[in-house]
Amino acid sequence: MHLDKENLTKLYYSIGEVADMFNVSKSLIRFWESEFDLLRPHKNSKGDRRFTKQNIGQFKIIYELVKEKGFTLDGAKRELKENKDRIAQRSKALDSLNGLKGFLTRLKDQI
Repeated sequence: MHLDKENLTKLYYSIGEVADMFNVSKSLIRFWESEFDLLRPHKNSKGDRRFTKQNIGQFKIIYELVKEKGFTLDGAKRELKENKDRIAQRSKALDSLNGLKGFLTRLKDQI
């Protein structure tokens, strides 16, 4: 799953927008929110979830562990607890590399 956080320009994203970004259901997002302490989007006065770039980055980490690497929910929780800093650094590095790749691709297309 490639998500370029640089292209996220809004302050808040709805649960539907996040679901579309990751091609998952809104109910899965709500379920993971109840399962993972890491994932805590803001809620407005009506109770609607509003995801920031940081929240989306947190969801991306959970998504990568569960959907891409095949961790169970308990395994993902354990991995996040034991290796939180390493996982965050890896995710940030991958985002930077993907941004560089996009820049180089655009540069190549201009040549």
